[in-house]
Amino acid sequence: MRWFHILTPPADGATNMALDEALMRRAARTKDAVVRIYGWSTATLSLGRNQRARGCYDERAARDAGVAFVRRPTGGRALLHDHEVTYSATLPVADAAAAGRVYDFINSLLLDALGCLGVRAVRAAGGVSMPPGLRPCFDVPSDREITFEGRKLVGSAQWRHDGAVLQHGSILIRDDQPLIGRLLKEPPATMETPRAASLRDALGTEPSLEQVAATVVQALRATTGQRVERLDVEEAVLDDVARLRVTYAADAWTWRR
Repeated sequence: MRWFHILTPPADGATNMALDEALMRRAARTKDAVVRIYGWSTATLSLGRNQRARGCYDERAARDAGVAFVRRPTGGRALLHDHEVTYSATLPVADAAAAGRVYDFINSLLLDALGCLGVRAVRAAGGVSMPPGLRPCFDVPSDREITFEGRKLVGSAQWRHDGAVLQHGSILIRDDQPLIGRLLKEPPATMETPRAASLRDALGTEPSLEQVAATVVQALRATTGQRVERLDVEEAVLDDVARLRVTYAADAWTWRR
């Protein structure tokens, strides 16, 4: 299996989700793996695939705060993409067991990359498995998720479909996740969100998207023993992005439940 990397410029939520799914489809066709690092052109609240959201968020308050919405193809709970770095990994897989191994591999890769940055992150052991709901993604770490000083630093989710898997997630640069609770119409009584970890906490500074991407690629090369060249996105992928973006931009998908 060949590995590639790509750093893409900030884009809106629908475009980012469409490109992640298009790269997953590419993995099924080509049997290549791609690690992508990217940002967001506007602050965006991403909703988990099966999360209840319709009628739960104050869309007017979100607009006033400059926050857009998108629903991910992956599971999990709400996550604010603003002061953070998002990664995705797309690989061919045969079954659920292989997808589980991918999860562990990618988390090991991220731990190595964070170590290159100077962050002493670890995997959570025996974390809580939270069902889809209105509590935010960074509320508590799940088992095997990446933490710093006991607090969640990286939130990740997966989707396996048609012979490939997409895993993507967020590495916080600053903890601005409490804004999620303020956008709910009726926050749960126990909504007070614990502080998440961030690269700013761990390093005392805020690394750039490019710096994080460079350490991820460095770790990927060391782990795989491959050159891991930059991916030139083909027309077939761009065609898929154009089609998929229509779905991810539609209210029928964002507010489907």
